[in-house]
Amino acid sequence: MRKLVMVVLLVLAFAGPLFAAPLTKITVISPRGSLEVMDDYLLWVALDMGYFKEQGLDVNLEPGPIDAFACTKFVDQNQADIGYPSPGILTASVDTGMNVIMVYELMMDQVFDFAVRKDSPIKTVKDLAGKTISVASTGWQVIVDPMLVEAGVDPKSVTYVAVGALWGQTVSEGKADVALTWKGLRAQWDAQGLNLRYILGETFSKMPANGFCARKTDLQDPAKRAVLAKFLKASSMGIYFARKNPRAAAQITYKQFASVREQMKPPLALASMQQLHWGYTGGARKGQGFGWFDLNAWQTYCDIIYKLGQTKKHLTVAEVATNELIKEANNFDHGRVDRDAANFKLSDEWKDVPVTGDW
Repeated sequence: MRKLVMVVLLVLAFAGPLFAAPLTKITVISPRGSLEVMDDYLLWVALDMGYFKEQGLDVNLEPGPIDAFACTKFVDQNQADIGYPSPGILTASVDTGMNVIMVYELMMDQVFDFAVRKDSPIKTVKDLAGKTISVASTGWQVIVDPMLVEAGVDPKSVTYVAVGALWGQTVSEGKADVALTWKGLRAQWDAQGLNLRYILGETFSKMPANGFCARKTDLQDPAKRAVLAKFLKASSMGIYFARKNPRAAAQITYKQFASVREQMKPPLALASMQQLHWGYTGGARKGQGFGWFDLNAWQTYCDIIYKLGQTKKHLTVAEVATNELIKEANNFDHGRVDRDAANFKLSDEWKDVPVTGDW
């Protein structure tokens, strides 16, 4: 009998992995039409270090079409589980009845900026009145208009020029006055040699910025809600890893795409990532944890866009954003991630790259 028990135990020990619970598939869609950027470093870190897998998740990152509303449409239509919209795209989507809500604010402070040629007479955001603004998609107007209103510029005074993926080059070549840009992308445009100067949104705007959205109905389903919390926890671990070892996080992301390696050398890639990282840690710097929403700022934003006529309904903050998953998203073993970051082996290419940012 004893031998039989031992045989059974041995069989179970070797067969255990074969009967492991299957991973839950999660699809994350980017709003940029491309994944070939440093922006998603937290997700690449979580994938590379096994944080998603340990949460029982099989995470697939998709670039999505460049259509501004793709990242909310795909979530609403169950073609993706997580989107990354700007506040303008999110609120416009909620206003039309899409089943989406922001559950984790990656960019707590204003992430968007404006780019002009270095020889442009445009010096401040107020100088944008009467100018042409280059964007990839006409849907981006819902991003820019509230920023203009906040700065005292009449949105009706500007003309939008939608030119697809080369909207930055359009300004560099003098075919438009201003281009919408953002943290992280500035460094990439500099690496491409675009002749641009930047008016930083954080210097004149107090509006919130991008975050992860999910289906509202998923929050009402205990099993799906648990999956969302696990995704956000692993994402927080990716951000925290980058805080402890920014070179390692940048190296992990940099190796993903030949196009990124062609565009920029490691110092510029790290600078791009650190521009984003500063934004991603806004809630933690305020003592509230990664992904936390300033709900008052969001309500102010909803008030502005309603007055602007960007939404037909005067949305409340409860309809567009929630902090209900933030405690769970930050409930991870910080000491374990500390050790992962400290023990990560940097390549010769990365070990001496200067770290210029904070947090």
